[in-house]
Amino acid sequence: MSREWALKIVMVVSGLLFLAAVYPLAMSLWQWQHVDVLMPMFLSLYVTLGAFLLMAVRNPSEHRSLIGFAAWSSFAHAGVMLVQAYGNIAGRPELFGMSAILVVIGVPLIALMPRKPSTASAVASRV
Repeated sequence: MSREWALKIVMVVSGLLFLAAVYPLAMSLWQWQHVDVLMPMFLSLYVTLGAFLLMAVRNPSEHRSLIGFAAWSSFAHAGVMLVQAYGNIAGRPELFGMSAILVVIGVPLIALMPRKPSTASAVASRV
């Protein structure tokens, strides 16, 4: 399996996982009084990111910044959740598992990210 195919598979799986947050997002907006106020905000960002990852699957090399953002924002969010879970700040022990999922998404995205095109090929493609 080529590196690009592996990246495309990771992007599709990650995009679908993020896009699956549309259901809890809709439910949290439907029952607004019974949910945490921050949850819909985070879910809306992940749903949007999932949609854009799925659109970028066609040509990952043109969407390096999106792939990088998906990976590094997953790491950042996982880090915050780990601190909150470790210090019992949020009072939610499931944050450990959720942060592990985000790390599992981020690592292959970074590892398989398309290489930056060389300057010569970038100039030749513009001409």
